[in-house]
Order: sequence, then C-alpha cells, then structure tokens
Amino acid sequence: MDGFSFCVSDLFSKEISYFADYTFDETVNSLENLLENIKTIFNEDPILHNEFSEVFIIHQNSLNTLVPDDYFDENSLSSYLEYNIKTLQTDFITFDSIAEIEAKNVYIPYVNINNYLFQNFGEFEYKHHTTILLEKLIQKNKSEEKVMFVNVFKNTFDITVLEHKKLILSNSFAYNTKEDFIYYILFVAEQLQLNNEEFKLYFTGEITIESDLYNIAFTYIKNVYFLESSQAIFKELDAKKHSNFILLG
Repeated sequence: MDGFSFCVSDLFSKEISYFADYTFDETVNSLENLLENIKTIFNEDPILHNEFSEVFIIHQNSLNTLVPDDYFDENSLSSYLEYNIKTLQTDFITFDSIAEIEAKNVYIPYVNINNYLFQNFGEFEYKHHTTILLEKLIQKNKSEEKVMFVNVFKNTFDITVLEHKKLILSNSFAYNTKEDFIYYILFVAEQLQLNNEEFKLYFTGEITIESDLYNIAFTYIKNVYFLESSQAIFKELDAKKHSNFILLG
C-alpha cells in the first residue's frame, strides 16, 4: 500500500535488464487509491506498455498466514485468517504452495489490482511476497544453526528464522520508530532463545548501514550483516545490493 515496483528480465538467462521502484509519499488508505496510483504509473512509464512473454505479480501485504500441509483444508481458507486479520465475506482468499516447508501460504490478494493488470497484460501468475521471500531464503541459507533474516519495507518488516532448510519462524510486523523495530527483533530472539552475542542477523530491503534502524540493531546484536544480491543490474542502479530483495535478491 506504499508503493509499486517491477523489473524486466530475460526469460531464459534470468538476467534483469530494467528495474523501477515507485514509493508513494504517503501510504494509501484504500485499494481504490492504490489502484489510482498504479494507473498513474502505467500512464507515465512506457516500459509497462511493452509486450511480455510472461508476467508474474507479487502481492506484498500482511494479510496472510502459513498452514502446514498436514492441517490444510482448501475448503477452510477463511478460518485460517479470521483470528489474525479482519476479513469480510466478500474477500477473495487464495493460497500458494511452498514445497520447501511442506506448507501453504493462505492470503488475500488485491483483486482490483489483479483485474487492472489483467486488462493490461492478459493472463499472469501471482503469489504472495512471503512465499517468494521464504523460497529465496531457504535456497540461499547454508547455515546449520538458527539464522534470522529481516526484510525491511517502509512501514513493515518480515522476520524469518531458519535452521538450514527448516523454517523456525515467519512473521510480519508494523513499525513507526526504531524502538518498535528493535523490540520485535529482540522479542523474537528471546522467544527462540537466540543468544544476542552469537546468532547471525541478515538484513535485506530498505535499510542502510547509516540508518537508525541498523544502528539500534547493531547496538544490541553482535553479528549483523547484509544479504547481498549478485544481480548485474545493481551496477546501473543507485541502490544497495541488499535492497529490493523480493524482486532482485
């Protein structure tokens, strides 16, 4: 609800040739306003009017929950969400399968955005950002010990804790201050009995080494790193290699 970004990549080499990131001045408060902002971007960015062999959409929101395959019933999607978020009878609920953790990610996509994109591109696939995040982190993580990954957005962040390929925790939090930010990180560490002097914390997303968020994390946690991408497009971007992890990681 606070931006729109996209990249263009070669279908076979997977090399990214173009990236654009639009951050709104203020987080929009309705899906109608979000759609109007996206329409404006489409009117102004000619790249979005090209023809593409494939289009893949990622919805980034906190309207989701993970359900292990053993407990999953496709006829009970609304029941998985009703205790975590406010749902309406008219909400369209769907799910992604995450084979790596034998679980389903149940979520609410932005249907009006999907409809608009369908008008522009025709058929496409879509997933929730948590699905993409977990798939990428599980693929990258080699450590046999518990490792925390924090993916930062403008007003929210995701915490993922992995032990090699095993998912220990996945959750999203909203924050307004650096104190909010570090509180959730330290609370998760405490609950999982992670030693602040020993466990490794990797940042991705909208955070830099100069930022207040990084500085307060480094005050309390000894081993803090950035998870950087090897994508060649970063040579052309005015952006850190750990930023925009969902698309460019």
